[in-house]
Amino acid sequence: MMQIPHEKDVVDELVEWGTDNPLIRTMILTSSRTRKDGLADVLSDYDLILAVSDVRPFAFDDAWLSDYGTPMVRWGDQSEMHDLTTYFRSAIYQNYVKVDYSICPVELLERIAASACLPDQLDVGYRVLLDKDQQMAGWKPPSYQAHIPTRPTKAEYEVLVEEFWWVTTYVAKSLWRDDLVFAKWVLDQDLKLEAMRRMLEWRIEINHNWSLKPGVYGRGLKQFLPPNIWSEFASTYVSLDIEQSWSALNRVIALFRQVAQDVGNALGYTYPQQVDDQVSAYLEGIREMPSSQSRGDGI
Repeated sequence: MMQIPHEKDVVDELVEWGTDNPLIRTMILTSSRTRKDGLADVLSDYDLILAVSDVRPFAFDDAWLSDYGTPMVRWGDQSEMHDLTTYFRSAIYQNYVKVDYSICPVELLERIAASACLPDQLDVGYRVLLDKDQQMAGWKPPSYQAHIPTRPTKAEYEVLVEEFWWVTTYVAKSLWRDDLVFAKWVLDQDLKLEAMRRMLEWRIEINHNWSLKPGVYGRGLKQFLPPNIWSEFASTYVSLDIEQSWSALNRVIALFRQVAQDVGNALGYTYPQQVDDQVSAYLEGIREMPSSQSRGDGI
């Protein structure tokens, strides 16, 4: 059985490393291990922001990643925040600890402090582990409101409903063409993890007064959805088979219709039934077309 170090031991080692490294001026723990809802577990990442006096040794040489331990696998990227370049380095170590390091110049701390609100990465919650120059003294506390879905407007609701029905046509056409890999990708990714997921999150928020973080890409759906809705959603994941995929598409449509109507009723919005009726008829027409009919490559 894997023996994963306790959080306190991991944090103590990281702070000791940061204390001994003169380039590291501030170390901030954020994300799941600092959220108020306490959803972190033994496999949760350690998301660290390192504010450094010189980013170059961290950005252009990854040898420092071995200061905590021996990496099993690594990955990196870079981005921009407040017109400053930041660097992302991630490692899963041989002791099974995963640390995500966000490296930024110390100047970024001043720009964040001067902003009207914290970036989402910090507003989800943060804990200062190290602050050698007392640069965190003027920071705003987290509001813990980041990533909570907001109540959609009538226009946003209608756009999402139309987006869902638009994507269903790609699934149907791909199934008719026997293009199963693409059909399954659209069904599981575009239809369910994009359009359907957002409607399910709105359904969750209705029961929680728009105060809950459901989690990215469907994390938390099983925990927060009513059991009957979760069961119906889970049943839409099927193997790479034409008939099973058609049945899954029909179950996704039925569930989306139910949830979208629930959300619309709760918000006082009218469900676009005409879109539903017309696209449903179009999908059924595609399914009834002879499979031997000539097929094109257009989507």
